[in-house]
Amino acid sequence: MKARGVHLQYSFETDGQRGAVLHNPLFDLLSAVHEHGSIQHAARALGASYRHVWGLLKRWQDVMGEPLVTWSQGQPARLTPFADRLLWAEKRARTRLTPHIEALRAELEHVLAEALDGNQHVLTVFASHDLALPLLRDLAGAAHGLHIELRFAGSLDALAALAQGRCLVAGFHVPPLAGGSAQFAGAMKPLLKPGVHKLIGCVRRTQGLMVRPGNPLRLRGLADLVAAGAADGGNGHRVARFVNRQPGSGTRLLMDHLLAEQGLDPAQIPGYFDAPESSHLAVAAALASGVGDAGPGIEAAAAQFSLDFIPLIAEDYYLVCLKDTLAHPAVAKLRQALESPAWPAALAALPGYTPARSGEVLSLTQALPWWHFRVTKPAGVAPTIAPVQGGRAA
Repeated sequence: MKARGVHLQYSFETDGQRGAVLHNPLFDLLSAVHEHGSIQHAARALGASYRHVWGLLKRWQDVMGEPLVTWSQGQPARLTPFADRLLWAEKRARTRLTPHIEALRAELEHVLAEALDGNQHVLTVFASHDLALPLLRDLAGAAHGLHIELRFAGSLDALAALAQGRCLVAGFHVPPLAGGSAQFAGAMKPLLKPGVHKLIGCVRRTQGLMVRPGNPLRLRGLADLVAAGAADGGNGHRVARFVNRQPGSGTRLLMDHLLAEQGLDPAQIPGYFDAPESSHLAVAAALASGVGDAGPGIEAAAAQFSLDFIPLIAEDYYLVCLKDTLAHPAVAKLRQALESPAWPAALAALPGYTPARSGEVLSLTQALPWWHFRVTKPAGVAPTIAPVQGGRAA
């Protein structure tokens, strides 16, 4: 087997790039054949001639040492099993690396911005993975002279970065949860302090279950997922495979909360504790490639991979900073971007997103109903502080 090397490169261009899109001619070619089902139609989609695409396929087959396309007279061209596995493996790997690619691009843009204009405001934001934040970064840079150095992490990791002084602003998400939540309260209260931190409204988005196209298991919610996971397909394998998010992510906390709220045991969901993914898009890519049957995520991620979506709950995505940081010029520009008419217009392209008190400064107890405390003082016992959930101590 001949050795094969992987070479990565980047370039500076006059126009900006949205997201973390990476292009490779081999995978662009395989994707076109997979999508269009013939070399002729793939060539037309790529803006090339049939002869050129056929020559590329032969060259890539020589490089890879394996056949990539198979066809017969009168039949559509199809990717070989090797090419199909290669295409989906690359897509999943690239999707998993999206947050890191975003961080690298943000760092390079920061370097370029400093070289061109040392007076430009720069704001470092550690945030839970979200598809709207890159749009906010583009808007802030183009219209408000603010360079947002965006670094994706789990909600708890983002809040920890804020506590450690590694960023001025962090991003996390949580449903309203008027009835309280032991999962969210236990994880987030140690990292946020009323009177010390202030929230900045950002968006409301829909979280739910992403499922394979056509929803072959006919899932309607978490209870159906548990029931399907307990079923046997007749060959010793469970028929519902769950692709989960990593511990410490807001979406994993949400799944834990919803299961506990419904009295469901996560151990009955095959895959719940196995091989988690680090973003909504990574879960969606895994489902689209056939690795799993269902997984948690936002509606916009499901739409990007043509998956079916089962809405479960609306949640608020907040930005948070220290109270004293609100006066920082970069934070002021961030709020201006969120309050501008261009922000709702940008969100219109994302399914399941709406503005929600965007740019407004909120207190923790105002925005998070489960953040109330009550002092209880039983006879002969020193005062303790207990969180109140739904009007009662948790």
